[in-house]
Amino acid sequence: MITSAQETALAFLDQARPSLSAWTRTIFDFGETAWREYESSAWYIDLLRKEGFEVEAGSGGMPTAFAARWTNGPGPTIGMFAEYDAVPGNCQDAATVKRPRPGLSEHAGGHTDPHSGLGIASLGALLATKAAMQQRGIKGTLRFTGEPAEKVRGSKPIHAAKGYYDGLDGMISFHPFYMLPLCNTVRWDTHCGAAYAMIYRFICDQPERWARSDSAPIPQSHSAPRAPGANDALMMMYMSSKALRDSMLPHQGGWSISEAILTAGQATADNLPAGLAEIQYMIRVPTIVMAEQAAAVLDRNADAAARMTGCRFEKHWVSKSRPGLANHAMATIAYEALSAVGPPRWSDNAKAIAREIQVNAGAQALDEPFLAECERLISPQEAEAILRRDLPAWQTNSTSDDYTEMCWHAPTARIYVARPALRGPGGFAYPSWAMNALGGIPKTIDPMVDCASRTVALTALRLIEDSAMRKEARLEFVERTGGGVGGKNWIAPLCDYAPPIDFRWPEYVTTPRGRDWWIPTPLNRGEQT
Repeated sequence: MITSAQETALAFLDQARPSLSAWTRTIFDFGETAWREYESSAWYIDLLRKEGFEVEAGSGGMPTAFAARWTNGPGPTIGMFAEYDAVPGNCQDAATVKRPRPGLSEHAGGHTDPHSGLGIASLGALLATKAAMQQRGIKGTLRFTGEPAEKVRGSKPIHAAKGYYDGLDGMISFHPFYMLPLCNTVRWDTHCGAAYAMIYRFICDQPERWARSDSAPIPQSHSAPRAPGANDALMMMYMSSKALRDSMLPHQGGWSISEAILTAGQATADNLPAGLAEIQYMIRVPTIVMAEQAAAVLDRNADAAARMTGCRFEKHWVSKSRPGLANHAMATIAYEALSAVGPPRWSDNAKAIAREIQVNAGAQALDEPFLAECERLISPQEAEAILRRDLPAWQTNSTSDDYTEMCWHAPTARIYVARPALRGPGGFAYPSWAMNALGGIPKTIDPMVDCASRTVALTALRLIEDSAMRKEARLEFVERTGGGVGGKNWIAPLCDYAPPIDFRWPEYVTTPRGRDWWIPTPLNRGEQT
């Protein structure tokens, strides 16, 4: 049954549709990547302050994070959050053909999940909940955090360790679906797993010592590059870890270890061995024990590579993130809200756009271009049963996302709403640009944002108004943690490092040539150098 406050929130969202659509496109076009979401975070902070929220910019020592708070008097405290980081190398325009956003190369950042819609849907729910509380005289507090660098599980372990999730009566997490059966449903038992991410920095301080001898105290300059340096250390690290990766952990269960090369020192130097090189690893696994095991192998590889090349190495943490914790009471509240709203629906105009993309991506245009599951609900229990079919019995967590940090500080619901996804005739595999474009075109992404904002708002108001359900969620949280925060089964924050904001993360730059991506935009065809 929809309460009068929930009706007020839904009416607010009816009026807010054009704004939410425009805002989603704004964040999509910013396309800023991890730890460098300057325009995106500033946009959120400015809007929230105009809406009457107290906002701490740069929360947790992270320049592109924030923590906002609004209160209507003593009462329950409910948390929500926005993510807004994009992914390097995915710069796609909101168009039905493959092309980067104007003035940029395809190597620039772009939204894939898309976090542009994720953040705005949660923001819409936040503002709708606030409006309902104001109009209906409902007491309570809303908190909203800005979470940068989700793609490397960056901000939430830091926010958690610094107390930003403490004191919440409930946390509501929404994400666009990216894999079946997690489509228009809520997580039940099997929540996301642990993740460790770290950067190994190799430094070659004294390459001249490699060939130093009494008979040749001053090496010839053109022989100096024969001394191994930081690049050699990095490549040994890369190859040895790649060779061991498949044997570090069991093949079942969806775990992964991935790497990215960040920095190469002396990139334009002549006749010098590289003095600096960096590589990042991301370990996504079900348990902390498995993460520690894999990290120990990488540590040994880094030490061996450094020793073989006359280098030293440094290890810098990017993320140490805990696995998730279920809460059936929260999942029930959230799914009842999703059921009241119904799944997203796509118009004939949206379907026509999707058919254009199908043809331009090399597929056949279908009468019904979207996956049927995008417009269907699936119960948490049914989704759980499907998810468990491919997992060993011992595995209690699967896949990766850092909302899990919040689960250990407050009862948490994880909501999935379908983003537009194309049917593939005959098993056709669509290129990534097609999915990315659907996340930026208003007619294709707005149905998801609308559905999600309504679902999150109804969930928030149910938590605020229904003290019995709030108590049930809290009691379950206490039981599962063995006493609540600090209980015998509770996992404390793992973050024991400073925010890794000073590395050479990919970003937009301003040069005498104008605004550009850190990999320069190539000249247009026909232009002369």
